[in-house]
Amino acid sequence: MHTKKTYSAFEMAMWTRFETFLFIGIITAWVAIFYFFDLAWFKIPWTPLALIGTAVAFVIGFQNNSAYGRIWEARMIWGGIVNTSRTFGMYLQDMLTNEYASAPMSEAEIKEEVKILTYRHIAWMTALRHAMRMPKPWETISRERSNAEWDIKPPEKNSSLEVDLETYISKEDFNYVMSKNNKQTALLYLQSHHLRKLKEQGIIWEFSFLQLESILEELFTQQGKSERIKNFPYPRHFATLNHFFMWIFVLLLPLAIVPQFAEIGKEFIDVYPVISDLFVWFCIPFYVIVAWVFHTMERIGRTGENPFEGTPNDVPISTIARGIEIDLRQNLGESDDTIPEQFPVKYDTQF
Repeated sequence: MHTKKTYSAFEMAMWTRFETFLFIGIITAWVAIFYFFDLAWFKIPWTPLALIGTAVAFVIGFQNNSAYGRIWEARMIWGGIVNTSRTFGMYLQDMLTNEYASAPMSEAEIKEEVKILTYRHIAWMTALRHAMRMPKPWETISRERSNAEWDIKPPEKNSSLEVDLETYISKEDFNYVMSKNNKQTALLYLQSHHLRKLKEQGIIWEFSFLQLESILEELFTQQGKSERIKNFPYPRHFATLNHFFMWIFVLLLPLAIVPQFAEIGKEFIDVYPVISDLFVWFCIPFYVIVAWVFHTMERIGRTGENPFEGTPNDVPISTIARGIEIDLRQNLGESDDTIPEQFPVKYDTQF
């Protein structure tokens, strides 16, 4: 049985195998040209290449830190949505009462109002996660060959917002929401209007109404933070130049490493003439390792730039939203056979 660590290493090797084969081809071609055409003069000193490598390493480190910051902020935002949603569900069940009602409702009617508000909140999370999965021009990781061949896609790619929303809101609400550009904002507006109506009927005490409105305010805040990350990409001049700098370094590296290995081989030509003559070929694995490390670190940074794109390394907002839905509906007293199951895990990946 494979351990998790071994399996992860295998996944990493599979994820980068196309680039690894490319690096093998590049260095093999360089060594062959150098060896068979005797191009000992075609080289560059290590000093300028080391300066380029150092600069690339700094930029890659900056990019990775920035990308991780975006991922962590996105996870904190959706963690806040989890906490606020649970609080909202609790408040709804305990703050809708006949204590101050001018025209008291039956217990069944109050439960129905709680259900409508809860389901509309689930619809808000559904609209928000669909909005976060909408492709942007700068989101390209999902189109890379390794993701495409494994068919790694979030649930939103297999369903439409219209189909998902119809389950949770009335036809009137559905028509209103679909007529607006920002569906999730429209749903929060409907929530506020509904709460105000219940407050005017006395079903919600005025102080309770203010508490519930503050919850909606917090949801607006978390939504805005999530939309900010989605709609404002990692600055293109950093991302693009970093990618180019990395490839400049990778393509120039053979001009220094191949002659260096050839020089090392000459040091023991008198003792091991055959090995000395072929020693230059030993630079192939060393080059592949160095190029793979630089390229993979740069690619990891690019992968983390857009935490809502729906790739394996992104924040699993679909799983988070479905988990909240399950919690809220279970606390409404619904049976498990009526509650949707959690989204399946694919290749050890939550979406």
